[in-house]
Amino acid sequence: MGFIRDQEEKLALRFLAWRHTKEESPLPEISTLRRQASDIVDEAHKIAKKRGANILSIIKELAQDIKKK
Repeated sequence: MGFIRDQEEKLALRFLAWRHTKEESPLPEISTLRRQASDIVDEAHKIAKKRGANILSIIKELAQDIKKK
């Protein structure tokens, strides 16, 4: 993995953890959070290629969607 990809996944991971904390729900296992963060980044890159949008805003949207599920 590249440096930027690592940083994107760390950002998504922190955002997911923050959302759980804010909603006072228990954090899932770290492996689950890492998988979700990786999925978010993958999906954000696909969307960015189609829309030409900002990766950061897409990661936030996707993290919110995953939390709602």
